[in-house]
Order: sequence, then structure tokens, then C-alpha cells
Amino acid sequence: MKLDTSPIAAIATAPGRGGIGVVRASGKSLGALIDALFPGVTLAPRHATYIPFKAANGDTIDEGLALYFKGPHSYTGEDVLELQGHGGPVVLQMLLGRVLEAGATSGLRLAEPGEFTRRAFLNDKLDLAQAEAVADLIDASTEAAARSASQSLSGAFSQVVHKLVDQTINLRMLVEATLDFPEEEIDFLEKSNARGQLAGIVEALENVFRQAAQGALLREGLNVVLVGQPNVGKSSLLNALAGSEVAIVTPIAGTTRDKVSETIQIEGIPLNIIDTAGIRPADDEGVDVVERIGIERTWGEVGKADVILHLLDANLGPSAADEAIVAAFPAGVPVVRIWNKIDLSGHKPSKDESADAVHLYLSANEGLGIDLLRAELLRIAGWQQTGESLYLARERHLIALRAAREHLDMAGRHAAQDDQSLDLFAEELRLAQDQLSSITGQFTPDDLLGVIFSRFCIGK
Repeated sequence: MKLDTSPIAAIATAPGRGGIGVVRASGKSLGALIDALFPGVTLAPRHATYIPFKAANGDTIDEGLALYFKGPHSYTGEDVLELQGHGGPVVLQMLLGRVLEAGATSGLRLAEPGEFTRRAFLNDKLDLAQAEAVADLIDASTEAAARSASQSLSGAFSQVVHKLVDQTINLRMLVEATLDFPEEEIDFLEKSNARGQLAGIVEALENVFRQAAQGALLREGLNVVLVGQPNVGKSSLLNALAGSEVAIVTPIAGTTRDKVSETIQIEGIPLNIIDTAGIRPADDEGVDVVERIGIERTWGEVGKADVILHLLDANLGPSAADEAIVAAFPAGVPVVRIWNKIDLSGHKPSKDESADAVHLYLSANEGLGIDLLRAELLRIAGWQQTGESLYLARERHLIALRAAREHLDMAGRHAAQDDQSLDLFAEELRLAQDQLSSITGQFTPDDLLGVIFSRFCIGK
């Protein structure tokens, strides 16, 4: 990705009113901009200077702190100027306008989304995994997600990836050196313990993947869709999981006409719980136009579900309509059959596993068995209580780790053929190395970099 060296500026704080607002500028040299904004004033690098922010005609826009960071000792690796004033949106827009006006002669322009962090990446202040962690820390919806994002931002995730890359490179060097000197090829795999080294790399990669996969749950969460016939207690279950009256509950069938969503946390894992309209046959005389649309939307949510909670009335037992609903579920999506209203049926809170599904008996109204459901959702999510640090990985990181694992598996197969397939062994190691290096950005295509940084907020 080519680095645009023209100076940039943007409001770095979130839209809205606040006690403090920040306008940030970055460029190869901001001396001319500082002179235009503050004539006759010298800003000492890394020292805060209390100063009035004035318009071109001398009128005071605001008063606040000016901080100057001389490159490369800054966030972006370039000169950075931050003006910290009051957080009113009008004041900040006026201040940004003044900064752009003062820097017009040097080509100062408005920053694109994520451009400050993109420059930090291109100037080797952050690698790509750390740069992504910046956005993840800003977007973190739980304390656990914020801690894991901070862990990745500190470089912990990058360090373990770099260690895997180094181990793979060292093994590649041994294999390729043997290819260069074929007279030494005899018993190479035994003498260098290449198979043992490969097994060590695979084991380390599995550990990284496990921690990254759990960290990905902290970032993405699970979409949990409540499905069932009308009046089986879907809205009551949503309220029980959320701990508040999120959805309207009445004895009237078909109360829920559209989806109702609520995000909750279980052990720090965000779960997007989606209550949907009760499903009835389309030819049912009681189904009006609005309810029919609601049922269509229900099936739309089912198609996007990570987990389906199929609610049934434990007091009535299964029906042909319930089985018809099950038959329409998409393949490969975990389904938990929730037998609700055990306070009426006489069942005890319990969990049963059959060949086709997990069955949970609970009462949403009385709160009985809700802990069983929470534990089952964590099990489906693959969550494990662990003292290990987690990395707030993204899907692209998991894809790269899986691909690297596949190449290492192929390398192991070639290693099993002794010294007869050393060239293929070396090639699979190279491909595994490339996949691992893409995580930190060493071999990441420019178009992917563009997509990643375009999703950042402006000013970061």
C-alpha cells in the first residue's frame, strides 16, 4: 500500500457534546501549520501548552491545550498536532475548519476513516494485528472484549504469531539447505529431528488458535434466535435472559409481530438474543397480513442464526406443527429444544441429550432452569474458563491460522515419506509461513488493507 504523505486533519473524538474534544493533524512536517495557527509561539514537543485557538481574523474560537509530537515519536510516526478544547460539535467544526484553512498552502486535507492508524501501520509503528486491535478496543462491547483487545494492541498476539513464523522459517532453512546439498540428504529428517520440530510448531499453533477462537467470540458474539409456535414463551424467555421486560408478554397468541433483539453477556461473551414472531401455518385462518410478514422475517432470522432455541410447551408436548418447524431448520446450525412452562407440567429443571438434539426443561416465567440454558449456550460457543490470555482475533486471523494448519498437515504427510519429498515439504512450510505472516501484515494484499482501514472511525 502506497503511503500518501500529504498532511491530514480530523476531529478525533466521538460526535456529540462532551467536556473535551480533540482535533488531530498529522504530516511529515507540521512546522508551517503550527506557525500559521500560533504565530510567534514555540510548542515544545511532548509538552502541553495552554493557548487560545484563534480564527484567521483574530477572534477566539476556544481555549485549550496544544500538544505537539515530533515524528517519529508519535502515534503515526509523523509530526502530530493535537488541539484539545471543549467538546461542543459546533466549536470542534469551527476549530477543524481553522486548521484546514491554516494548512491549505501545505496541502492539508481532511483525513479518511482510519487514516491515522493506517499511517502508523505503514510507518512501522504498529503491525496489522495491532492496528486492528485499535478498532476492536474502541468497539469493545464487554469488559472481557476490551481486555483482550488491549492484550492484542500491546503486541502479545503478534509476538506469538512471530514466534510461529520464526520456528517455521528455521525448519524451512534446514529443509532447503538439504535440497541445495543433495549429498547430505541421507537421513536428513532423522538427524535434524525435522518431524519433532514440525510437531512442536503444530502444537504451538493449536494453542494460539484455541486462544484466538475464544477471543473471536468476545468480539463477534453469537446470534441466538428464539423460534416456536405462538404463545410458547419466547418473549418470556428473552425477558428472563435479559433480566428485564424487553418484550411484551400477553396470553394472546401472536403478540410478537416483528423481531425484538437484546444483547446480553454470559461470562463476558456477548449474545444477541432475537425474539421472533410465532410460527403458524400460512393457511391458518387466524394469520393476518402483518403476522404473515412477521413469520417470513422469523425465517429470515433463522437463516442467519448461530444457535436456534426451539421453544415448545412442556405442558402440551410435541405436535406435528413443531416437527414441521424442525424440518425447516437449516442444516449445520446447533438447535436446543427448550421445553418451557415446567411450572405447569410438573417437570423438574433438567438437561437431556438425545441423538437428534439437546433438550432443556425450564420455566421462563419462574426463572427455573435458566442457568442450565446459559451453561448450554457457553458450551455451544466453545467457551472455556481459562487463565490464559485471550487475543481479540478477527475472522481473517482464524482463516489464516486454519490455512497454516492445513499446510503444516500436508508438510507432515510429505515428512512421512522420509527424504523422498523434501521439496514438497519445503513448499508447504513456505505456504504456512505466508499465511501466518498475513496476520501481522507482512504479506497482506493492498486491497485487503484498504477494506480493513476503511472500517475505522474518522480521526483514528
